[in-house]
Amino acid sequence: MGADRAVPRAPESGQSRSLFRGAGERAPKGRGELREQPQTTRTRQRIRTAPGGYPQPMTPEDDYTAQPFVPKRGRSLTALRDAAAGCRGCPLHRDATQTVFGAGKASARVMLVGEQPGDQEDRQGRPFVGPAGKLLDRALAEAGIDPADAYVTNAVKHFKFTQAEPRKRRIHKAPTLREATACGPWLAAELALVEPELIVVLGATAGKALLGSSFRVTQVRGTVLEEEIHGRPERLVPTVHPSAVLRADDREGAYRGLVSDLEVAAGALT
Repeated sequence: MGADRAVPRAPESGQSRSLFRGAGERAPKGRGELREQPQTTRTRQRIRTAPGGYPQPMTPEDDYTAQPFVPKRGRSLTALRDAAAGCRGCPLHRDATQTVFGAGKASARVMLVGEQPGDQEDRQGRPFVGPAGKLLDRALAEAGIDPADAYVTNAVKHFKFTQAEPRKRRIHKAPTLREATACGPWLAAELALVEPELIVVLGATAGKALLGSSFRVTQVRGTVLEEEIHGRPERLVPTVHPSAVLRADDREGAYRGLVSDLEVAAGALT
């Protein structure tokens, strides 16, 4: 028999991973590819191969998406709302009381998209029922848009918050762009069913979710934009979120600015 071939040993502490390959051998194929690795749990984890082909775990947020929970057939707003109640597309569902889906008529001409539910919305299960929602209803009516004829929703459907102790007040925490993107399939489904003539974008988080990370509400508020959103041509009017009005030092001036932007939206609907 020929001479025995040396069996490469695992590297000791401090040794290079290159000892796993013999001289002249090429690195395993699959650089940068995604491949399935068997797991001992019931699920399978996606692994990204690093340069050289060695496994490199993906960032958990890479897997955030609501898409598997969105119904593929028999869609209606009721069906979407029922399905969204069981959404586990990102970790925000773990601490929230419930999913807060959009509300309004499927025939609404205007859709208002905010950031995420607040404390009251999370408890009641309906969007814009807290102080910011009441201010928004007043501003809409003053601008000439009947709040009852609008569909209201949020870019993120679960309340994200911080809390020092279990019984302490829950403090709003802005969702990340990745969390808003994970919730995008719900917003896309709402847009496809409602087919609004106009979208009013309330604040920076909603704007970035719809128009990308470069969106700046201060640069385009009160203007009519025409963009493709989730594969559909849409008209949008960005403005500040009503909660920003409540936090403003000059609350009356901030409120007048919100009404002025909503008047632009009302004009675009005529």
